[in-house]
Order: sequence, then C-alpha cells, then structure tokens
Amino acid sequence: MSLTELIAGVEAEEKTLTVYDADDAVEELRERFADRNVAVEAGRTTKGPERFLVLGHGEEFLAATGIDALLERPDLESPGFEDDPYRPVLDHLDETLFTSYGRRKMLAASQEMEDRAWRIGKGQLHAGFQRMSTLATRLESYVALGERDSLTVHAYAVPDAAIPEQDAFVVHPEETDEIAESWFVAYDGAGVDENKCALLAEEREPGSFYGFWTYDPDTVDYIIGHLSSTYLPLDANGDQ
Repeated sequence: MSLTELIAGVEAEEKTLTVYDADDAVEELRERFADRNVAVEAGRTTKGPERFLVLGHGEEFLAATGIDALLERPDLESPGFEDDPYRPVLDHLDETLFTSYGRRKMLAASQEMEDRAWRIGKGQLHAGFQRMSTLATRLESYVALGERDSLTVHAYAVPDAAIPEQDAFVVHPEETDEIAESWFVAYDGAGVDENKCALLAEEREPGSFYGFWTYDPDTVDYIIGHLSSTYLPLDANGDQ
C-alpha cells in the first residue's frame, strides 16, 4: 500500500461527533473540527445529562464528553493535544485528517514530530521533503537532529539540487512521484508505542496539502516499514 493509498484509507474512516442539546455550540465545533476527519451534527435527548457530545463511527460508540469545558479550550491549531477535556474524544481520533494545509501549517505540524524525536534523543526519524532544495532550507535543523545522541535520521527528496554534504543523517535521493508529492515526518518512538508519531500528507494542489497526523503505533510502524523497504540510502560512495 502506497502513502497515497494510506491517506485514502484514513479519509474513508470519517467519524461523527453528535452535539446534544446545544444548538449554540454546533457551528463553533464545526469550525474547530473543520480540518479533522469528523462530521459534526446536532442531536436531542429526553433524559440524562445536558450539553454533551458523543463521538461515533457508524453505529459504534467511541467516546463522550461535556461541551462547555471543551469550548473553554483554545482552537485546535496543532497535533499537541494532551489535556482534558479533549482527551476522551481525541483518543479515538489518532489518525486526524486535515485539508488544505499550507506550508506554514505543515512546517508547524512537522516540528511537533521533530521536537518529540529531539527530546527523546534516540530511535529513528524519517522525513520527506519532496525536493532536495527544500531539504537545504532545513539543513541546520536536521544536522542537529542527526547529531542527537542515538537518533538516526533519514531524509527523502527528489534531487532537484545538489545533495547536501554532511554526515549527520542518511539521505535518500529518489526520482519517484510518491516522494515528489508527499510531505511526511515519522518517528518510531525509540521502540516505545506511546512515543510514536507521524505526519503524512500529499500535495493535491500547489502549496495545498491533504493528509493526517497520527499517534497510532501500527500506522507509524507501517509508514516507516514502507519507507525502509522501498527506498535505499546512499552509501559512502554516493551510490544506492
């Protein structure tokens, strides 16, 4: 399964967030979750608590939480969701779809993954830059990551420019559509499932990216496994 097919699979798994007895909150929640793979609908109940929401997938119940505490939280602008009251819902949105992200948002989301790899300082980090000229703009950051303790860094890009001369990380120059069209950052968490994370997106229009981030260990493992088995690094002589 290619990276594009993986994105399509996440896209097909849309969930529903039903907002009960709180019509005033529906539009705000739609705005907050506009970039997520979830449909927000209004609902009614005749008994039980008031002003709550339920997350479901088809007929399956996934999570529930109160609305008012959630609305007090700031807008969701990055993958850094750690605190209640979002946690009961977001635990079930591990593969979080986004649409029409520009390069600034993509860079911010990428840095979430890079920062986790930096803090832990070991394991493997795989990053796709689309073009070697783009990698050159992040060279200082990736040299620093590659020199971090026991962290092994792999960078993938179409060689539209000279391959950077450095020995801190592994370069994969690839002339494939998958690499040219995909932006990704995947960290294996140094083998610890709770630390694994990935961002994967494709450029469907110039400067506009569609994809997802995930903290699901199986999905992260699949992305890294696909990259490792498909693309070979350069050796010391510059050959593959």
